[in-house]
Amino acid sequence: MKKILFLIVLTGLTISVFAQPKSPVGLQLYSFREQFPKDVAGTLAKVRAMGFREVELAGTYGMPPADFRKLLEKNGLKPISTGASYEDLASNIPKVLEEAKALGVKYVMCAWIPHKGDVFTLEDAKQAADVLNTAGKLLGDHGILFCYHIHGYEFQPYKDGTFFDYLAENLEPRYVNFEMDVFWVKHPGQDPIALLKKYPNRFPLMHLKDRKPGTPGNNTGHVDVESNVAIGKGDLGIAEIMKQARKSGVKHYFIEDESSRSMEQMPESVAYLQGLK
Repeated sequence: MKKILFLIVLTGLTISVFAQPKSPVGLQLYSFREQFPKDVAGTLAKVRAMGFREVELAGTYGMPPADFRKLLEKNGLKPISTGASYEDLASNIPKVLEEAKALGVKYVMCAWIPHKGDVFTLEDAKQAADVLNTAGKLLGDHGILFCYHIHGYEFQPYKDGTFFDYLAENLEPRYVNFEMDVFWVKHPGQDPIALLKKYPNRFPLMHLKDRKPGTPGNNTGHVDVESNVAIGKGDLGIAEIMKQARKSGVKHYFIEDESSRSMEQMPESVAYLQGLK
């Protein structure tokens, strides 16, 4: 009898977790980087309970990629994309491909181009265009789409525009597109909506964040992570950005909250996005 009651309770808990309202966007798992090393399975269960169905990966926390994929599937989470280092993209594409295939993702993204200090140069941009075009073609030949994640320093000035303009012109859309992190567009003083309009269909992926009002901007790619606030509480204007994003070809959105309060802020961020029309 006790066993039967236990099964009934367990089933009820499972149903309650999987019956949570669905989030309209996905989650970048890096948001819970403090929680995952302590309890991978439990943290994924919380991700599902918050309503997420799509995720972008930030490592597998010591687990073989195939095993991590099974754990995602157990929790009803679909992996859309995963990160790869610039170094691996430059010299170890077989490793990147093997991991992407094992994880079952459609996209691979790179979040940082190495450069000295806080200054991004034309030489950095030229080398990156060569590395990322080559990697994107090799990944594309195996059915994997590739995106470069904007991180702020690309908006340092170059000619009449920025180094982002240089990258957009020199990264071939057949092989390389972009993941817009709206924080890292706004923080250097750029306008995410204007960028979406200027480069339609170049941003299939998007990171959604919000920034504490009054946070001083810069174009270095560095900021105090505690400036991340719940979506709708900051100064980015997420609602209007998302309206334009739908028109400009964004296919997958992921909340990324890098603050120490990410677990507490996430339900508020989801609720805000659920309320948008």
